[in-house]
Amino acid sequence: MARVTEKIDLDVPVERAYARWTRLESLPEFLDFVDSVTKIDDTRSHWKVSIRGVEREFDAVMEQRPNESIAWTSVGGDETHAGMVSFDALSDASCRVTVRLDWVAEGLLEKTGVIFGVDDHVVKKDLRKFKEMMEGRAGGATD
Repeated sequence: MARVTEKIDLDVPVERAYARWTRLESLPEFLDFVDSVTKIDDTRSHWKVSIRGVEREFDAVMEQRPNESIAWTSVGGDETHAGMVSFDALSDASCRVTVRLDWVAEGLLEKTGVIFGVDDHVVKKDLRKFKEMMEGRAGGATD
């Protein structure tokens, strides 16, 4: 199983970062590999993702610990995927966001991407985009 773990520090309170990440339908605004997320109910969602030109769909079961973590595991569909985003307060006005993704790399392109760290780069870039958006440097609304 392939794994990526990346983190970034934000100059926003942990509650604000957590609240923004729980708005599943807006994840494509800062996660380039996510095409869409549709909330099914309080614990399930439907995801459409594109990774290096390969489109995937899956449902995910989610567990949330307010202001601490969001974890999910895929169920059904054509993607074997799990992940967690954890939120750690560094002060009243700053926090650390850590993303861990686990998946089964299938096909030559996905396996090559894992070997060369392409996925790590994508997650780092998306976390930088999240930081800019949350700290108000990306233009537009942050909440």
